[in-house]
Amino acid sequence: MLLKISHKTTYKYQEVVPYGIQQVRLTPKPYHGQQVISWDTRVEGGRKELEYEDHNLNRVQLIRVFSDQKELTIISEGEVDTVDRGGVVGEHISHIPLWLYQRSTSLTKCERGIKALVSAIGDNFDDDLSKLHALSFAVSDKVQYQIGNTIVNTTAEQALEAGAGVCQDHAHIFITAARLMGFPARYVSGYLMMDDIVEQDATHAWAEAYVKGLGWVGFDVSNKISPDSRYVRVASGLDYRDCAPITGLRLGSGSEDLIVSLQVQQ
Repeated sequence: MLLKISHKTTYKYQEVVPYGIQQVRLTPKPYHGQQVISWDTRVEGGRKELEYEDHNLNRVQLIRVFSDQKELTIISEGEVDTVDRGGVVGEHISHIPLWLYQRSTSLTKCERGIKALVSAIGDNFDDDLSKLHALSFAVSDKVQYQIGNTIVNTTAEQALEAGAGVCQDHAHIFITAARLMGFPARYVSGYLMMDDIVEQDATHAWAEAYVKGLGWVGFDVSNKISPDSRYVRVASGLDYRDCAPITGLRLGSGSEDLIVSLQVQQ
């Protein structure tokens, strides 16, 4: 499936920013099941200072805000051709060894609620894939998709206890539980073409677990499916902080407003 994506992010600052820099992970890469036909990132009110691959092999751009500006706009857009692989991404390709993806982080720390969730699922499964699908459904049943209940720093345990969250929370809970089960697991950010909806408010997130004999397999808890040809994979890592589309810092006073415009269509 050929997908066209246009992602525009604008920061409006109350005061002129003496110094500001943004770390941007918005560039898809060729991967199992996806081919990048074209992709370009343009900047208004700043400039690209550096581009590199991080330790997770994510494409990262550093963008500096011009010191005389009160507005920064980042436009990433292009076309990606995707193939439905039933969620199977394939073998591990990374500088990072598989065992590191069993390491917990501050967002994916395994606590009492996660342990109880895994215990309730049990071990009565024919194979690892069935067990992971059961985990995905269990997380979806326990945590309703609901905007406004969590923030970017909400942990997996906190989201599970709240019983409501968004795709980031679903992914963190799944990852934490899968690691407890003994699977390497990672967070994935990217784009999703939604049925009959072109205009979107944000990028999407899901999880991947490593299954012997298959490699990495994706699980979108929020939509209760494994990623198909409607998904474009952009970045992966131990948790959201490794994959955040845009993070940064700035000097100076005054508030800022963030405006996001995202279109994903066939």
